[in-house]
Amino acid sequence: MKKQFLLPVALLITLVSHAQSDYKVVFDLTSKDSIDHRAVIRWLNEITKASADAKVEVVMYGMGTSFAIKGKSYAAEDISSLSCNKNISFKVCAIALKNQGVDQSQLLPGIQTTPDGIYEIISKQKDNWGYIKVKN
Repeated sequence: MKKQFLLPVALLITLVSHAQSDYKVVFDLTSKDSIDHRAVIRWLNEITKASADAKVEVVMYGMGTSFAIKGKSYAAEDISSLSCNKNISFKVCAIALKNQGVDQSQLLPGIQTTPDGIYEIISKQKDNWGYIKVKN
């Protein structure tokens, strides 16, 4: 009788632990709105508290590049803190930076560039990452 009870419990624990390690989500940020910037920071904090091994990435392009630029970002301190987590990455589109005349030296510490923001998101989706468009 005990074996019949323990086997389903063991399977459930295995499934839950496996599901938690598969928590991967990419955030698509194209807004310059500080409300959207604060929302993505809040979500990153909530996700990492709920699942410490979750992998999250914020991809910025279009007007979302302001999130990553010194003197323009409403979230500079939060980005600095969150980028210390090896499972969190912030990537800004090099094409968007070029189109807006922004040099990489203007980026906040912890911000990486990606050649093409849209392709970065598509690549993550192909690798079974969840997708969230940041918009309140």
